[in-house]
Parts: sequence; structure tokens; C-alpha cells
Amino acid sequence: MNYIERQITRQKRIRQIKTGGLILLFLILGILAIVGIFSLIDPIGGTDVSVIRIEGTMVTGEARSGGYIGSEYIGSQIRKAADDSLTQAIVLRIDSGGGTPAAAQEIIRDIIYAKERKPVVVSMGDIATSGAYYIAAYADRIYSNYDTMTGGIGVIWIFYDTSDQLRKEGLEIDVVKSGEMKDMTHPYRGLTSEEEDVAQDLVDASFNRLFTDISSQRNITRDSIEDARVIRGEQALEIGLVDEIGNLQDAIAGARELARSR
Repeated sequence: MNYIERQITRQKRIRQIKTGGLILLFLILGILAIVGIFSLIDPIGGTDVSVIRIEGTMVTGEARSGGYIGSEYIGSQIRKAADDSLTQAIVLRIDSGGGTPAAAQEIIRDIIYAKERKPVVVSMGDIATSGAYYIAAYADRIYSNYDTMTGGIGVIWIFYDTSDQLRKEGLEIDVVKSGEMKDMTHPYRGLTSEEEDVAQDLVDASFNRLFTDISSQRNITRDSIEDARVIRGEQALEIGLVDEIGNLQDAIAGARELARSR
């Protein structure tokens, strides 16, 4: 074999090695893709579950720090999971003492949106009271621990009166207002009897809305919750506020079960 023939043979071998290397690379990438897909699926045939954490006091907006969580942020996460074709169920992991009624109502709208597309399950952590229970009531199934603090279903409006302290410090405040009750929430004076009546009417109306919404989702009586007491998860199960005793993993398994049955 002369020099030219040896070079041709050498080039052929190099091309064969490169071709074989590319085929091996594609095989490896294919295997990794298959493993990635199956890692999203429960080995016994379950479905992918999106866990969304709701931690802190709920307020309207996009807050995600300082002990607050915003309804717009939570809602965007819920709707993103609802529209994701790979997500077959959603678990809301709640650790919250509640928040504003308006924030809860905004989140509920997003939960309803998600429920039209896939199951939504709640897993309660240390606490899920007041407004946090309000949103939980709209889930398809609620899990809590035996000693999760839940309930606390009610409305509260706190007024501060610092007028005595201001007088002791020799401070006087002049107010120019368009209506007699415009400054009823300010702490430099107490409420008048008329203002107390107005405040009570507002609180009562808000609670009536709260109870009406919750009772539309859960088979509970007004007598069982209207004192707004905090209830342990074990007792909440007995009176119908929650469905199951279990942790986050139990809730995920329950969400998969609901997704399979649809």
C-alpha cells in the first residue's frame, strides 16, 4: 500500500470514528431525555403535581417578603400551574394566619380558575386560620396535621387610641375633614358610639360574606365556627373543616389520586 492509499484509509477510519461518536452522543441524549420525562411521573402511573407555598400574612399585591405574601404573586403561580400541560394537579401548602378579606377573595378567584382545569388540594402546615382557611375551603380536598392550628374564622378591625398619651406629652392635633367619620381610623382619638356602630356593621357584613362563601364549599354550621376560635386539626376533621389527617406527601398522593380519577 503506497502513501496515498494509506492516507485515504486513515481518513475513512477517522470519519467512521466521528460517525460512531455522534451516534453514541445522540443515544446518550435520548436516554437522558427519557429519564427526564419519567422523573416527572410517579412510578406507579401518577401525574405531575405542582406545590405552591402560601406562607405569611396575605395581602393584595405582589409581596413575597417581610412576613407577607401577595395575592397577585400567589394567583400568578396558581394560574401558571393550571395552564401547564405537564401539571396534572396542584397542592397549596399553607402556613398562614390569614390576611385581608380582599386578598383571600382574589386568590379564591384563581383557585376557581385552576379547579376548572385540574384538582386543587390543600396541605396545612403549622397554621391555616381565618383568611388562610377561607381560601383552603375552595380546594377539592384539605389535609392537616393533628395539631395544625386552623379555624379562627372571623373578621377583626382593631382601633388604637393614643389620645391620653398625646395629652401627657402636650400635643394637640387639629383636623379639617369633609365628613364626621373621615378620621375614625386615626389613633389620636377614640371612636364615637355612632362610629362603633358603623364599624360593627362593616365587620358583621364582612363575616356574613365570609361564612356564606365558606359554607358554599364546606358542610359546616354557623354555630360551629362563629365564635372565631382556633381549632386543632384533629377537631377540625370532626366538624368537617378538613378532610384528611396527613402531611405534604399525603396531600401530593391525594392530588395524584384525584387527577387519575378525572
